[in-house]
Amino acid sequence: MSSDCCGTKKPKMNGNGQVCCYHGSTHSGGSNGLVPIACPEMGFYCFDVLHNHLHSLDPPPLPDFTNEPFPLFVTWEVGRERRLRGCMGTFSHINLHAGLREYAATSAFKDSRFNPINPDELSRLSVSVSILRQFEEGRDYRDWDIGTHGIRIEFYNERGAKRTATYLPEVAPEQGWDHDKTIDSLLRKGGYKGSVTPDIRRSLKLIRYQSEKISVTYTEYMGYWRSRRC
Repeated sequence: MSSDCCGTKKPKMNGNGQVCCYHGSTHSGGSNGLVPIACPEMGFYCFDVLHNHLHSLDPPPLPDFTNEPFPLFVTWEVGRERRLRGCMGTFSHINLHAGLREYAATSAFKDSRFNPINPDELSRLSVSVSILRQFEEGRDYRDWDIGTHGIRIEFYNERGAKRTATYLPEVAPEQGWDHDKTIDSLLRKGGYKGSVTPDIRRSLKLIRYQSEKISVTYTEYMGYWRSRRC
């Protein structure tokens, strides 16, 4: 099951459960001693996928990193200011090779908030891959650590419809939010239009998780590409 994790405006979810992501900075989340999964080669592979799409080439060969299934998000940014150009992903467990190939392209070309990335932007891009891990049910809406956990909430709106919303771990500290402000923002983003009361906060279900995030620039990608030719 998936849910949107945007920190700006609410995205549209398509029929494949693809969701768009909050624009976060370069950041690596902790994994409580677990063996790290995210690696720069994942970002290089996303650049391979994007390059081949932009130039109508065949898909790149399969990468060498692990193909275990994980929830993931791919974020494209452009320019020195790292302006968001697209971010989409899934909370479903998906094999990393297929998942990164899918979401590298989907986030570049199908994020409804932006025009598709074009070839002229390629040299100014950077990409981030977030691997989501350690999902745990919180005891209440405050049972998570700001800057460590991403959160996903489930709640019923004023019409009685079940809704979900999520933020990745970097969102709350980047915005300067405490627990209550983060939850209130998530409720609004998830479509709740009524008054947000303490009872509303206490009634929701919260899942916390952690994220491993790696980021690479186009310059780093080109250095990697040249090293492969040697």
